[in-house]
Amino acid sequence: MGRGDLTNDEWARLATHLPKSGRRGGRWSDHRKVVNGILFRIRTGIPWRDLPERFGSWKTVYERHRRWSADGTWDRILQAVLAHADAEGRIDWSMVSVDSTSCRAHQHAAGAPHRAPRLSKRKVIPRQHRPDEGLGRSRGGLTCKIHIVGEGGRRPLALLITPGQWGDSPQLIPLLERIRVRREDGGRPRTRPDHLGGDKAYSSRRNRRYLRRRQIKHTIPEPRDQRANRQRRGSKGGRPVGFNKEMYRRRNEVERTINQLKHSRAVATRYDKRAFVYIGTVIAATIRLWLRP
Repeated sequence: MGRGDLTNDEWARLATHLPKSGRRGGRWSDHRKVVNGILFRIRTGIPWRDLPERFGSWKTVYERHRRWSADGTWDRILQAVLAHADAEGRIDWSMVSVDSTSCRAHQHAAGAPHRAPRLSKRKVIPRQHRPDEGLGRSRGGLTCKIHIVGEGGRRPLALLITPGQWGDSPQLIPLLERIRVRREDGGRPRTRPDHLGGDKAYSSRRNRRYLRRRQIKHTIPEPRDQRANRQRRGSKGGRPVGFNKEMYRRRNEVERTINQLKHSRAVATRYDKRAFVYIGTVIAATIRLWLRP
C-alpha cells in the first residue's frame, strides 16, 4: 500500500457503493487500484499521463474518473457515504456553516471546446455540465469558486461550483437545497440543520426569509449599511436581526473544512478543462474526507 492509498477499513466502507461489473471483458476490474490512482492524482495534482505505473494505464484511470463525474456516480457514492455516516452519528447537525473559496485555474484549464461534451458512445450531456465551464475573471485572474456548507465535524455536506466573480449571497439557497442526507432505515432524507452560520456576505432579506420559512435558526451578522437602511425606515424596516456571538465563533469550522479540502492540490488549483470533471474531483476529495475516521 502506497502513501495516501485507501486503507483496508476505508476500502471496506467504500467498496459496497461502487458500480458493479455486469459485462464481459472485465470492464470494472480492480476498482481499488483505479480509485487509488484517482485519489493520488487529486492529492498531488500531477498530469494524468504522469501517474505511476503501479496504478495501471493512466487512460483507464482518467476515463473512469471522467465517466463517473459525468453520469453522477461520484454524487451517488457521496450520498451513500453520508447516509452511512449519519447512521453512525458522525454528522454534527447542531451547527452548519456556509462559505466559499476561490481556486486559481491553471492555464491548462482554459480552452475547452464550446460544444457541449458527450458521454462516450452515448449522446447524453453530463449531469453537471455548465455552459460557462465554471470559469470566470476576477482579481486573481481566471478563477472558479467552490461554495461549501460544512458540518461541525469539519467535513462538507454540499458543494456548488461557480465562476470566480459570482457573489456568495445568491448561492446560499441553491447550496442549502443540495443538503439531502438519506436515512439507511428508510424515511424522508434530512435536509435541514439545527443552526446555520455565515458571514456578512450572506446577509439579505431574501436569504433570511428563506431560512425563517424553513424554520432554520441562523446567525448571520448584519452589515453596517443594511442596519442603517433598516433604522432609517423606522417601523417599516422591520425588527433588528438576532445575533449569537457564541454560535458565531463556530463559523471557523467551515474555514477549516475548506483548508482540509484544499490540501488536495487538484482542488486548490483547477487543472480540469470541463466543469463536470472538476466537480467530480472535488466530490472525490470530499468522499476521502468522509472515509477517514
